[in-house]
Amino acid sequence: MLDLTVVILTKDEELHIRRCIENVLPIAKTIYVVDSFSTDRTLDIAAEYPTVNILQNKWINNYAHQFNWALDQLPADTGWVLRLDADEYLLPELVEEIRQKLPTLGEETSGVVLNRRHIFLGKWMKRGIYPVKLLRIFKYGKGRCEQRLMDEHIQLTQGEIVEFDNDFCDHNLNNLSWFCHKHVNYAVREAADLLDIEYNITGAAQTDGSKEISRQALAKRNKKHKYARQPLFLRSAAYFFYRYLFKGAFLEGKEGFLFSFIQGWWYRTLVDAKVLEIKRKSGGDSQKIKQILREEYNIGF
Repeated sequence: MLDLTVVILTKDEELHIRRCIENVLPIAKTIYVVDSFSTDRTLDIAAEYPTVNILQNKWINNYAHQFNWALDQLPADTGWVLRLDADEYLLPELVEEIRQKLPTLGEETSGVVLNRRHIFLGKWMKRGIYPVKLLRIFKYGKGRCEQRLMDEHIQLTQGEIVEFDNDFCDHNLNNLSWFCHKHVNYAVREAADLLDIEYNITGAAQTDGSKEISRQALAKRNKKHKYARQPLFLRSAAYFFYRYLFKGAFLEGKEGFLFSFIQGWWYRTLVDAKVLEIKRKSGGDSQKIKQILREEYNIGF
């Protein structure tokens, strides 16, 4: 058994939580399910496993706040931490790689980057955005989740980063209506993030250069800042064609088209529509933007 603690944030995840827990049982010393007061059977299922500790904390519309709260509840002697969403799981090859490599990492290493693959309508989206490289394993006390509205990453405060070779999967089992509704909810937060970049409302959208994130995450962050300066609506169309044609998602068939269209064009057009709406309401005044986001969308900076 590895000195590895897995942290899983949940809210009504009865469809996924058993798969997630059983996936990491062979390598995790302990598992923390940090729940936002689920109303389904999530906690009943989690309670079936002796190695699972259940905590509850009110969700305040901020992933980083919830995850960092979870970190603060862990015992002081915690070794490594694995951040895993309830609808994610490690492939067997990655489980074995973690089992073999994690105990051999030197003192200078504090973080491990893993490859994420998306499963959409039952099919691996091998082309388009794969692989997404994310820092998901880190030494306790040497990493925190950065305070951002979207695309929050684990930042190291100390130590070096290594990359493992194998993949974990983002494989949500809910239907397509749920998937689209989730992106409607994401759109306001993404719009707020882009407005923060454009108007520097809080400075939180800037990357802290004193802390380490994965190289791919940093490159993506830089691209997002360039994206924020492009014309509304044209940028969402350009992003779709970049993913679908240049990155080869068209080779993934109907699933590749739908995944690229929903995430790459429809969603980002919806984000731009929210940006336009908020700009018009606020007149481009940063204080009014903050007020609109707080009062109409319950998003606080």
